[in-house]
Amino acid sequence: MATPRNRAGSVRAADLRWRGALAVLDEMRRAPGVTRAAVARRLGLSTGSATEITSRLRDLALLAETPAATTSRGRPTSVLTPHPDGPLVIAVDLRQEDWRCAVASLDGRPGIAESGTHRSRAPEQVIDTVAQAVRRLHHRYGQRVRAISVAIAATVQHGKVVQSAVLGWDAVDLAALTSDPRTPLLIGNDATLAGLAEARQGAAAGAASVLHITVEVGVGGTLVIDGRPMHGATGAGGEFGHLPFGDPDLRCPCGARGCWDLAVDGRAIARHLGEPPPRDPRTYAEQVLARTPADPAVRAAIGRTTTGLAHGLAGLINALDPAVVTLGGLAESLRAATEPQFTAALADGLMRFRRPHPPPVLAAALGRDGALHGAVVTALDHVLTEDGLAAWAALHSSRSPA
Repeated sequence: MATPRNRAGSVRAADLRWRGALAVLDEMRRAPGVTRAAVARRLGLSTGSATEITSRLRDLALLAETPAATTSRGRPTSVLTPHPDGPLVIAVDLRQEDWRCAVASLDGRPGIAESGTHRSRAPEQVIDTVAQAVRRLHHRYGQRVRAISVAIAATVQHGKVVQSAVLGWDAVDLAALTSDPRTPLLIGNDATLAGLAEARQGAAAGAASVLHITVEVGVGGTLVIDGRPMHGATGAGGEFGHLPFGDPDLRCPCGARGCWDLAVDGRAIARHLGEPPPRDPRTYAEQVLARTPADPAVRAAIGRTTTGLAHGLAGLINALDPAVVTLGGLAESLRAATEPQFTAALADGLMRFRRPHPPPVLAAALGRDGALHGAVVTALDHVLTEDGLAAWAALHSSRSPA
């Protein structure tokens, strides 16, 4: 049966089977470069249904098809890719020392478009600089931009930044990062978003429950259940760095005493070496780690720091019972530098029944791009809904020539 079309020649939104369309787009997103035949197999679609759905998505500028390489006899198929004029999202990664803006289409692959270092950490200057970059990208791509997603090294509550010990900020308003009130602005903690990305498409892809821990300046992380991070009652969950696993005599910039943050990053290494607190704890830690093999004092300092990391991780495993643990940032570097101490300290902190079969502890696959990937995942989750596709279909129809 022919597909009903309006005067513009595009498929009417009401006639699109959104659920089937979302399933196809999700497969394209989950496995970039997937073929139409593979999508049909995974979704249990007939060849005719797969062809019909992809044709409709192509008409709406949501995907494109290119011939797949022929490897055997049988019907030719095609590779599904994002449409060159299709929806986009902007992802921002706002870190301690620098920032990055990326653009991603429906396959979820972020491409860095602009970046820079902070000339000042004054919030109004940082936000203004990043906002200018976002506006340039928004102007370039116009209404194709369907969401802006921000990963920031800060505590986020009810979708707003309430504190950043790393940047030295209290509550700040990031609303200036979108110049169009119709474009959703999504804000998330960087470590939470990195954990989301590892659970969806990284080292722990497919695991039902994932504990992600990352060390940058302090400790961050999240527990991801069935592909969704546990945000808590107000969205501020996952602040593992502020558990009292550290020295109770030390006051954290967050205001609490004894935070784990102060026991596992460059600040801890500097204390163990009798050196002053570093301005940039992450860079300092990287430099010290490079000296580990040749310097006994450094090995001892790194060993103490790694032990603190492993003991805290054991406590979280005991409490949260994850299927898989992923380590990002400097956490994996600390483990690798003193593997025997890490393994012994982790086992020592685990409850006895867990020791024979502890959850695997894996290196994060996405590296320092984890938060950026997580911001894209969050943005596309917002865009790829029935309402999101209907809104795009309406926009596409209005832009099509009569």
